[in-house]
Amino acid sequence: MAGGEGTRLRPMTANQPKPMLPVVNKPIMEHVLRLLKRHGFEETVVTVQFLASLVRNYFGDGEDVGLSLTYATEETPLGTAGSVKNAEDGLRSGPFLVISGDALTDIDLSAMVQHHKKQGALVTVGLARVPNPLEFGIIIVGEDGRIQRFLEKPTWGQVFSDTVNTGIYVMEPEVLAEVPAGETADWSADIFPQLLKAGAPLSGWITDGYWEDVGSHESYFQAQADALSGKVDVEIDGFEVSPGVWVSEDAEVDPEAALTGPLCIGDYAKIEAGAQLREFTTIGSNVVVKEGAFLHRAVVHNNVYVGQGTTLRGCVVGKNTDVMGSVRIEEGAVVGDECLIEAEAYLSAGVKVYPFKTIEAGAVVNTSVIWESRGQRTLFGPRGVSGVVNVEITPELCVRLASAYATTLRKGSVVTTSRDASRAARALKRAVQGALNATAINVVDLEAQPLPVARFQTARSESSGGIALRTTPGDPQSVDIIFLDERGTELSQAAARKLERVFSRQEYRRAFPGEIAELSYPPRIVESYATELLRSVGMSGVREADLKVVVDCAGGTASLVLPGLLGPIGVDVLTVNNRLDEASPTQSLAQVRAGMQRLSELVASSRADFGVRFDQVGERIQLVDDNGAMISDDRALLVVLDLIAAERQAGQVALPVTTTRVAEKVCQFHGVDVTWTPTSLHGLTGAAAADEVIFAADGRGGFVVPEFSRNLDGIAAFVRLLGLVARTRMSLSQIDARIPRAYLLRRSMPTPWAAKGSIMRTVVEAAAERDMDTTDGVRVVEPDGGWVLVLPDPEEAVTHLWAEGPDADAAQALLDEWAAVVEGAGS
Repeated sequence: MAGGEGTRLRPMTANQPKPMLPVVNKPIMEHVLRLLKRHGFEETVVTVQFLASLVRNYFGDGEDVGLSLTYATEETPLGTAGSVKNAEDGLRSGPFLVISGDALTDIDLSAMVQHHKKQGALVTVGLARVPNPLEFGIIIVGEDGRIQRFLEKPTWGQVFSDTVNTGIYVMEPEVLAEVPAGETADWSADIFPQLLKAGAPLSGWITDGYWEDVGSHESYFQAQADALSGKVDVEIDGFEVSPGVWVSEDAEVDPEAALTGPLCIGDYAKIEAGAQLREFTTIGSNVVVKEGAFLHRAVVHNNVYVGQGTTLRGCVVGKNTDVMGSVRIEEGAVVGDECLIEAEAYLSAGVKVYPFKTIEAGAVVNTSVIWESRGQRTLFGPRGVSGVVNVEITPELCVRLASAYATTLRKGSVVTTSRDASRAARALKRAVQGALNATAINVVDLEAQPLPVARFQTARSESSGGIALRTTPGDPQSVDIIFLDERGTELSQAAARKLERVFSRQEYRRAFPGEIAELSYPPRIVESYATELLRSVGMSGVREADLKVVVDCAGGTASLVLPGLLGPIGVDVLTVNNRLDEASPTQSLAQVRAGMQRLSELVASSRADFGVRFDQVGERIQLVDDNGAMISDDRALLVVLDLIAAERQAGQVALPVTTTRVAEKVCQFHGVDVTWTPTSLHGLTGAAAADEVIFAADGRGGFVVPEFSRNLDGIAAFVRLLGLVARTRMSLSQIDARIPRAYLLRRSMPTPWAAKGSIMRTVVEAAAERDMDTTDGVRVVEPDGGWVLVLPDPEEAVTHLWAEGPDADAAQALLDEWAAVVEGAGS
């Protein structure tokens, strides 16, 4: 009997039938079929109705369990008796057993059949004694073993026994004549009382074996625990490596992981060092449990990712679900299939999250998520679409994203694709290209290129846009998918929302066979970029200055451009890490600092004029001055700004509102104006597109050279800096020394998502009569010229504060004052 929906077990049964629920990594029905095999049964008819194809596809003809299986499908639910009547064609040859496919048991079926034959009964009902009989059919059995009375699912006032119907029967074929064909009928409620009234021989057989009707979340947890502790005789795959600890042969368990049985770990699961798996935990196949995770009485289905520092207690996590770092899921909570629980989310005890939902980072969920898509984050973040490779960003997701992007463009349009040096980006790019071609979009593959080159090629060709894939800075396990418009810049907010609408509705365009587009590889990409860059950026005086510089390509794609670019300039260059490093497509903060320290040593020892270090995609740079001293990103912005403003003596510069107001003083000294922009990259590049803008920077090593490109370009910034230093005949250390010191502090404060709006309202109210700027967030200007900026983070449950004062103490006092305002509003 495998047709039950199991409505009380939702969301676990929202998209799979109840018999397919796993207990110790096997469907309940598989345990039942193996029990039948052990007792000599060979032919089995399976009655199916709800999501019948899932049962048929999994078990097939029964060869894997050693049985011959056939299926009887109900078009509509027919009840326990009606479904057996529907399978009558396979049951006419003699006595047959009826058993539920969703109850876990190890009862002695052979003894039950012998009892049936000995009693000469028309029907023998399997009985069990339970402490709470309210959810079952109660049966009274006489001393002769004959059934005397039935009562289906009584109230406590009607309870007259603790002996209940297990739903396991041995029957003679003649009983089916009593069941009306094509009608809904139930054995206990309809047929058995009718037979009892007619005096038919109905026998009861009380088992002392294990039987658990898995009809609720509590009984599901109990069944898992009983199977692990050996209370029920079922097969657990793998080896018992220590008492009660079952590990599959193909699982990978780090010796530093702590395992406390009873528990079981499925095929190809990976348990990292520092993870703790405690009693009654079940880990499914292909599950990854990261360092520091803690699981106790947790049931984790197949293909689940459990992030670093996550805590799972007494909960169920459905298959294909990703539980990111530092999540807490409490007792009795159930997460359905294919959900995403983002970092630091908290699911309270008893919460049910239905399939395909997203719980936002930092969210506190106290009520079940059923119809709504609570916490569904926007698809686009500050770096495009980002996520963990093959966890959040999979080839399937890339196909859907590329199909959605293509649907927003005209058929026959051209889109560029590019990547960094990583293998993950290369593999995912291929999925993107196939989806674009299948949606009637021609693809120009730039292969591995610096991101500025990809932007340049997209903007200077007939392309309608581009897609670039890169490893997330500082996180080698993650990737960013960056969507470009026809100018080579990130999509506008409106364009991103349009793409998101197509993606969420899955309204993808498909091309007819004759419309499948082409994939091409353009020649001389780097040469055309370098030629145009040198033509656009003034290089006068560089050869005469006899400059010497040290360049660190950091194993990134800038190494593909710099050798051919620097040759014609006439600069003495010492280049390091001038190769593509597939193994390290990004670097941690510690690796970056070590690289900068090495660069400083090389600049000092070689007596170079300055040193520059590129990021892995050539978009951002870090500087070292002529003394070998590292220049912070904030100071690097001021140094380059001073050089450009001094040379141009007119125009505008575009800077984010988070930039120190020392930049304003530098500009005023040279007769240049400042345009303050939002902190987003699109806001900065949008402002840089104005004709009068001579310079733009984001304060994080990103520079815009407007005479060449309106996008961030570390390579162009480096070439521009060579010309500026050559013509000014001053060293970077001298320029840095003449710029006033800035006292700018920053703090990030945890903030519940629900409190962000009230926090910003409180900040505005606290500002009172002081000047305010709402370019991005709320910037409050103090009478002494100091200022504070309060800005909610668009991606995380955090609010950022910047404070600048005339000295360090004033800046700290200002930051503390407004941090207290934010903390008070968020509490």
